[in-house]
Amino acid sequence: MHSPHDPYVRVRGAREHNLQDVNVDIPRDTLTVFTGVSGSGKSSLAFGTIYAEAQRRYFESVAPYARRLIHQVGAPAVGEITGLPPAVSLEQRRSAPGARSSVGTVTTLSNSLRMLFSRAGEYPAGADRLDSDAFSPNTAAGACPECHGLGRIHRTDEELLVPDPSLSIREGAIAAWPGAWQGKNLRDVLDTLGYDVDRPWRELAAKDREWILFTDEQPVVTVHPVRDAGRIQRPYQGTYMSARRYVLHTFADTKSRTLRAKAERFLTSVPCPVCGGSRLRPEAMAVTFAGRTIAELAALPLSALAEVLAGAGAGGEETARVLTGDLLARIGTVTELGLGYLSLDRTAPTLSSGELQRLRLATQLRSGLFGVVYVLDEPSAGLHPADTESLLGVLGRLKEAGNSVFVVEHQMDVVRRADWLVDVGPLAGEHGGRVLHSGPPEGLAEVPESATRRFLFPGDGRGPAPVREPRTPTGWIRLSGVERHNVRGVDAAFPLGVFTAVTGVSGSGKSTLVGQVLAGVLTDRAAGEEAAGAGEQFCAAASGLEAVDRLVQVDQKPIGRTPRSNLATYTGLFDTVRKLFARTETARERGYTAGRFSFNVSGGRCETCQGEGFVSVELLFLPSTYAPCPDCHGARYNPETLEVTLRGLTVAQILDLTVESAADFFSGTPAAERALTTLLDVGLGYLRLGQPATELSGGEAQRIKLASELQRTRRGHTLYLLDEPTTGLHPADVEVLMRQLHGLVDAHNTVVVVEHDMAVVAGADHVIDMGPGGGDRGGRIVATGTPQEVARAAESRTAPYLAKALRS
Repeated sequence: MHSPHDPYVRVRGAREHNLQDVNVDIPRDTLTVFTGVSGSGKSSLAFGTIYAEAQRRYFESVAPYARRLIHQVGAPAVGEITGLPPAVSLEQRRSAPGARSSVGTVTTLSNSLRMLFSRAGEYPAGADRLDSDAFSPNTAAGACPECHGLGRIHRTDEELLVPDPSLSIREGAIAAWPGAWQGKNLRDVLDTLGYDVDRPWRELAAKDREWILFTDEQPVVTVHPVRDAGRIQRPYQGTYMSARRYVLHTFADTKSRTLRAKAERFLTSVPCPVCGGSRLRPEAMAVTFAGRTIAELAALPLSALAEVLAGAGAGGEETARVLTGDLLARIGTVTELGLGYLSLDRTAPTLSSGELQRLRLATQLRSGLFGVVYVLDEPSAGLHPADTESLLGVLGRLKEAGNSVFVVEHQMDVVRRADWLVDVGPLAGEHGGRVLHSGPPEGLAEVPESATRRFLFPGDGRGPAPVREPRTPTGWIRLSGVERHNVRGVDAAFPLGVFTAVTGVSGSGKSTLVGQVLAGVLTDRAAGEEAAGAGEQFCAAASGLEAVDRLVQVDQKPIGRTPRSNLATYTGLFDTVRKLFARTETARERGYTAGRFSFNVSGGRCETCQGEGFVSVELLFLPSTYAPCPDCHGARYNPETLEVTLRGLTVAQILDLTVESAADFFSGTPAAERALTTLLDVGLGYLRLGQPATELSGGEAQRIKLASELQRTRRGHTLYLLDEPTTGLHPADVEVLMRQLHGLVDAHNTVVVVEHDMAVVAGADHVIDMGPGGGDRGGRIVATGTPQEVARAAESRTAPYLAKALRS
């Protein structure tokens, strides 16, 4: 029995996921870092066990109605945990925030700014004072009535709807119309209405073209279809819908991603003509503070907004001083975390998972909680080494406020500053799940089986790694006059046939230059578009593109938004598995086809959860969560389907295998082996085949996409663009991934990565460093050349960290 004042969180018998009956004691009121290779079990211990148990205890304290729903979520597999305070989790799970969610709403800074305008704004003479709601585009009181608070409207025109006016309507001149019967019906209705559907579009009268494309009328006529001879010709009532109406209706209402994407091709998004993109009603836009509207202040980078507020609040009345003081203190926390380049109106879907987590961390720092365990998932993800110091300062302040800070982390600079270190391993999956060390970080030097040890103590009896000679470029892609976001008038050159790392502090313009402009010009060229596409409109000129046969852009977006999407379905491996099951003796006797073993169609799946294995539990006052299906208990299939086995395993048990176990099981099956080998090659051997997409980090999703690409037969010169591929990776796993990426370059391809890991940058052939700062203080190319050359650049904030990596 432990004392009620026991200063430790004591975990006994933790068996969640791959944890092997773990016992560990962790002191409270410390900065404790959990380390280990990807899949070792560190997140299972920190989040799946410690945080999950704290959450369960909180749920136990709420109303019986909520408990009745929550018990379905289940408790973590652990004997007992003592000394556990309430916990707050800041994970990197990539939710899909809506277009109305922004930096201002995530941090609640927008609420304070709206209050400032409501209470201390300068109103026009005779105008009534407005409530703070009137300054929000997300309320009926504030939203512009034309664009409903979105700031943009979708429009179309004749050139978009009819790209080839030499065609007649019957030949498909109106490209925006649907295909098959629905398109034929619209042509037949027009014919019945007396329009000539066989003349070239450009020869039709202007008023007829206008009506056909843009009318809001929907006349109903009796159509006598002319079809193949011998078929029944029944007249029917046909309703006409103009091309514009069809496109807007499809874009707004369809549930099909394919149809929505097709409709989007015929639309342009333009600022709302009523509010000019401000998203607000005229009454709200008439109110100013420091001579600016709320929309103008929300568009400023936070660092610039702080300067305006500091100047305006200093000599103002008491209300303005109090409100600006509160705003400045809260903005200060966000800028301290290296996010001063963001503006309040920056939409949440455009933020990286690391940026979102740091915004939530800044909000927590101002919440004033104490006696809490904060459990953080890689807060350094997406951070330049120059920003890591300020992150450590923020974590230190959370601890000093009387909290315990438990961090899952791979960044060795953060690990070295920990008070306590819990190293889990030694390897991933079933070869991990043990606590190798729990104590001060320096004690890890005595644990030879730890994969973390050699990175934490790099001078541990080993000489410096041999310097690799940079490869010689086979050509160059040159972009001139790049204008996008904060990148202004930049000329950039990317070498072909080599490994290039693009570096710079957060917000310096790296992802803009690589992910939007370079990817855009290559995509435009591949599509063969005559009009300027996404890339060309941001770039005055581009050359050298003809040397690239194919572009592969591997980002960190989720591979799916529900538990239905998983590793096996995304890589195509599951198609092979289903065919193998259909060939078994039992399946052939029962007449089961491969479709029977799909959990996406009725027949073989469990109909209670419709093959998801989970049901969504709505908690009313809390976010909804997923719980195992009460009928199939997560198996996804009905009992009859699970009676079919392949070498002793059901289809549900195969989905439960790790990639590593599956590679052994499917040894000798070439189609399955190819997919599994590439997943092993990018360090994902610990993931389960059926692991839902909702449980994967951004880094894991990116490596799954890379593995899917690696298993294809490659032809010609491919350019691979990757955005921080090492996110979420232990340094030992980074080495595995880098071998794959350098292998692509050795096979005569080009790899360009946006990267903060200096070990990766030090091993590149060419470096492009952007900056010197973020937002308005960035957007320039500060230095280019070999890693050794960039490490000597005086103006570069990356240089000292790169020089240190080259020395080690």
